[in-house]
Amino acid sequence: MGKGVKVAVIGGVFAVMVGGAGYGAYNLVSALDGDGGGTGGVAAENKSGPPDKDEVEETTAKFFTAWEKGAAATAASYTNNDGAAEQLLTAFDDDAHITGVKITPGAARGATVPYTVKAKVAYGGKSEPLTYKSELKVVRGLTTGRALVDWQPSVVHPGLKKEDTLVTERSATPPIEAVGRDGSELTKEKYPSLGPVLDTLRDKYGEKAGGTPGIELVIRHTGDSAPDTPLLTLAKGKPGKLTTTISPGAQAAAEKAVERFAQSSVVAVKPSTGEVLAVANNRTDGFNAAFQGEAAPGSTMKIITAAMLIDNGVTSMNGPAPCPDTAVWQSQTFKNLTGMKPDESASLANSFMRSCNTAFIKLIDEKPLTDASLTQEAEERFGLGQDNWKTGIASFDGSVPAVDGPDRAAGAIGQGQVQMSPLNMASVTATAITGAFRQPYLVSPELDGRELARARGLRASTAAQLKQMMRLTATQGTAARAMAGLGGDIGAKTGSAEVDGNAKSNSWFTGFRGDIAAAAMTEEGGHGGDAAGPIVAAVLRTGG
Repeated sequence: MGKGVKVAVIGGVFAVMVGGAGYGAYNLVSALDGDGGGTGGVAAENKSGPPDKDEVEETTAKFFTAWEKGAAATAASYTNNDGAAEQLLTAFDDDAHITGVKITPGAARGATVPYTVKAKVAYGGKSEPLTYKSELKVVRGLTTGRALVDWQPSVVHPGLKKEDTLVTERSATPPIEAVGRDGSELTKEKYPSLGPVLDTLRDKYGEKAGGTPGIELVIRHTGDSAPDTPLLTLAKGKPGKLTTTISPGAQAAAEKAVERFAQSSVVAVKPSTGEVLAVANNRTDGFNAAFQGEAAPGSTMKIITAAMLIDNGVTSMNGPAPCPDTAVWQSQTFKNLTGMKPDESASLANSFMRSCNTAFIKLIDEKPLTDASLTQEAEERFGLGQDNWKTGIASFDGSVPAVDGPDRAAGAIGQGQVQMSPLNMASVTATAITGAFRQPYLVSPELDGRELARARGLRASTAAQLKQMMRLTATQGTAARAMAGLGGDIGAKTGSAEVDGNAKSNSWFTGFRGDIAAAAMTEEGGHGGDAAGPIVAAVLRTGG
C-alpha cells in the first residue's frame, strides 16, 4: 500500500442516543451553537477537580454530536488537544471513506465512557459494514477549567496510536496465504502472536508470492516502518501462496506456552537446517521481541564463553574451573546465586551445569585470552554480531562487543554490554550441538535470492563437549526441573539477567531435544528455570 497517501482517520456522521446508557435528556442542538470554545454552558472558570457526572454527559454528548455533523473544529474544541483532534476529524472522509456512523454509548464508569461504533466503509464501488468498540475519558482542562475529552487517537479507533491513521484504498501489496512447512494455512486467528509477523511477510513478499491486490481499510503506521495493519476487506484480492518454515504443532505449543508469562518470547529452530519452527510473543505492543529483542542473556551466554575457553586451550569439559564464593576482576566483585556451595576442585562441566559465575570470571584472564576473544568466538564461530542475518523479516543478530574493564568479565556471564534475542540464543544452541552455524530463516532464500550469513562453526571436539555439558545441565543441573519428563536426547542452559529498575531478573532458558532447539526470555521472570524453562520445555515436547 502506498506510503504517500494523505493522512486520514475514520469519521463520518455520528448519531448519539439520548436518554439511554447514562445520558440524560440533554438538548443536543445546543452542542452545535458555537459554544465549544467558551465555557460549554458551565461556569468552568470556577471548576476544579475531576469532572462530575453532568459534565461528563454534557461534554461527551457535545463531542459526539459535533462529530456526527462533520463539524471537526467544533468537535475538536471539546478536547484537550484541539489541533491534533481537528486534523484527524477533518481528514477522515477523504481517505478512510467511512460514512453513516452511528454511536451507542455505554454506561459511564466515572469519567470514562465506552461506546460502540457502527458505520459503513465505501470505496471503489464496494462497501462493507464496520463495527468496533472504543472509549474516551473526560478530564479537567488545565488552563480553562472546562470538562474536555482527553484526546487520544484511540478515541477514533482503538487500534490507533500516535501518528497512526486509517486509510481505505486498493492495496499496494496483494494478500498472502502463508502456510507452514506441512502446507496448512497460518492465520492470526489461529496463531494470534503471529499477526505482526504475517503482516510483515505480506508487506515484503506480497508481490513475489504472485497474488493480486484487493480493497481494504487499514491502519497506516506513519510514525515508523511497520507494515499496514488490515482491519476490513471490501474486495478480496487473490492471495499469493507463501511457504514458511513454521511447524504448526510447534507454533501452537509456543503460543500456548507464552500465555503463562507476561512479556515473554520464544523461538524454535531446526539445528540441521536453520529453519525457524516457531516464533511467539506475549506482548501488548506487537513488538516481535523473539526476533528483534535486545537484552542481556544472562548465563545462557556461558555456552559461548565455554566454547571460547575450550577453543583457546584454557580448559576443557573435564578440566579445571574452580567455583569460589566470589571472584574479583579489575576491582569489581562478582558473586554466585545465593546458596551455591563453593567448589575449588570443580570441572568446567560441573561449573557449567551449576551455572557458577565465579568459575567463568576467574578463567577469562588466562592466556591467550584478550578483550576481543569473546567477540571473536561469537562472530567467527556462532555467526553473531555482524549485522548480516537475512531471516526473511527484521531480526537482531546479537551483539558481543570487545570491551575492557569490568564489562569484559560481565560479558562472560551474559551481562555488561552483551545483547541477545531468543532467536540468537536458539541459534547458539543449534550451533553448539551440531558444530555448524546455519543462519536461521523463516522464508526460503530461494524466493528472493537472499544470501544467508556464514560462520566457521565449531570444531567437532568443542561441539561434542558443549553438547555433553548441556545434557548434564538438563538432567542433573539447573535445568533439570524444567526439562523433567522429556525423553530422548536433551540438553539445556539456564540464565537470569539483572535489568536496571526491575525488581526481578529476566528469565532466560535455551535447550534442545533431538533436532529442535528453542530459547525463551521472560521479563521479570526470575531464575531461568522458573519461567522461561517451562516455555522452552513445552515447545521441545512437540518434537518440531
